[in-house]
Amino acid sequence: MDVFVIPLEEGDNDNDSSYYDSGPLCDYTEWEHSSSVVPILYMLVFVFGLSGNAVVMCTVWRSRTKRRSADIYIGNLALADLAFVLTLPLWAVYSALDYHWPFGWILCKLSSYLVMINMYASVFCLTCLSFDRYLAIVHSLSSNKVRSRRTTLLSLTLIWFLAGILALPALLLRRTKGSENQTACAMDYTWVASEDTEHLWVGGISLFASTMGFLLPFLLMSTFYCAIGNTVTRHFHNVKKEEQKKKRLLKIITALVLVFAGCWLPFHIIKAIDAFIWLELMDIPSCPFDEFLHLAHPYATCMAYINSCLNPFLYAFFDQRFRSQCLCVLRCSRLKKALHAPITSISSSMSNPTKSEAPSSATKV
Repeated sequence: MDVFVIPLEEGDNDNDSSYYDSGPLCDYTEWEHSSSVVPILYMLVFVFGLSGNAVVMCTVWRSRTKRRSADIYIGNLALADLAFVLTLPLWAVYSALDYHWPFGWILCKLSSYLVMINMYASVFCLTCLSFDRYLAIVHSLSSNKVRSRRTTLLSLTLIWFLAGILALPALLLRRTKGSENQTACAMDYTWVASEDTEHLWVGGISLFASTMGFLLPFLLMSTFYCAIGNTVTRHFHNVKKEEQKKKRLLKIITALVLVFAGCWLPFHIIKAIDAFIWLELMDIPSCPFDEFLHLAHPYATCMAYINSCLNPFLYAFFDQRFRSQCLCVLRCSRLKKALHAPITSISSSMSNPTKSEAPSSATKV
């Protein structure tokens, strides 16, 4: 008997893929995806993520004070989120059209590549943020050279290089396929694998992405925070002003890590289960459970994408310094507009005084 299992690949929400064989046949005729809810969620993430991360980048890069290494990592985290949310209108249309991709193979590859780059770059930036706080708090006296600007820039170069390399399967293996009426943007393993080994490629790449893009970085971050928590408990009973700043920044980064884990964990759990099935490390689930996985997958994907618009609100909620700088940036832009408006009106009234006085005379009459 054949089983109807949809491989949950990077960025995939379609069900037009090859299926893994063995097990009972499941009936999916009653299964319906959320072609109205998912696009709305994507567009909400796009609007809030675009505006929020743009403000974060302007605030970080236009800051007149000396930027901390943590600020530089936060700016790059916002850059990764911003590059990703720009692709969400494409995925929203894709979902609304019942997973029909009308944008061509180039945008299929590039948008999928940006999705994976964002996942890797975001988690790597968060890991470096955690390591930076670990050095600043646990090894505050001996870590100044390690936390120098030069080291920070080198680590960022490595982050983006690794993210670009690890995301290459999405760029190389994605393609558009289907008939004239229905074109899917999905992974295609035919040119790197035979029919006998395709399931190993599907499961292996999926499991590798979850391990490198979530599990290992999260274990590292947890290790850093355990050491930080131990140091804070032992030494920060008498809190001074400088240590208050450290603890405030620590709260922000802790919130970023926890929110990242909460948003991405359901997505990676579903991907891991699917990868284990493809690799034959797990028995084929029952039809109700398999249907639940397919129903939950679009929402787990949305939840992962929501993380890209939540980070700016976390900065604004936890960091008073960020709020003041953000308000300064917004006020400066408003002030420029306000200063420009009177100059225009004054110049127009100076050039044509009788025209500007005419309304008041008419009113008096």
